[in-house]
Amino acid sequence: MNAADVNLYLVGFMGTGKSTVGRAVAQRLGFSALDSDHEIERVVGKSIPEIFANEGEAAFRAREREFVLGGHPAARTLVACGGGLIMPPGMLELLKVRGVVICLHASIETIIERTSRHRNRPLINVENPEERVRALYAEREPVYKRAGAVILTDSRPLSDIVAHVVRTWRREAAEFARRPPGAA
Repeated sequence: MNAADVNLYLVGFMGTGKSTVGRAVAQRLGFSALDSDHEIERVVGKSIPEIFANEGEAAFRAREREFVLGGHPAARTLVACGGGLIMPPGMLELLKVRGVVICLHASIETIIERTSRHRNRPLINVENPEERVRALYAEREPVYKRAGAVILTDSRPLSDIVAHVVRTWRREAAEFARRPPGAA
């Protein structure tokens, strides 16, 4: 595969800017931009909260796996992944054989401030969202740390973040293109 065609997967906790940064990076690279949560909602015809309420988190995670396995193009696509997509065993490795994985990171305070504006997040639509964010973050942080390059998104202009992601993707896409197919 040509390095210029290698998919880019943005992972990280909710509220780190995956969708916003992803759209800007995709535009800069001339890639299609997809959001795994939005694609799952589109295919299923239900919102994420409805899927969680009616089918449970396990069913939603199964839908994420289906999306990663074949629900998007294999080249020239940027995917903003749902915050929990890489948590099930094997999911991070599955992404790494499909393209470059970059983790966006923000402070807990920034995440709490950003996520407080949205009600479409079933995992934190609880009585004490801040406590839930801190607990979920602590649980997920070890997996995020092994996801790949980590790029900070708080207190930085979007243009700086986009430039950093593009530089990192270019470097890692060149390495990815040299690997044998299917190697992580």
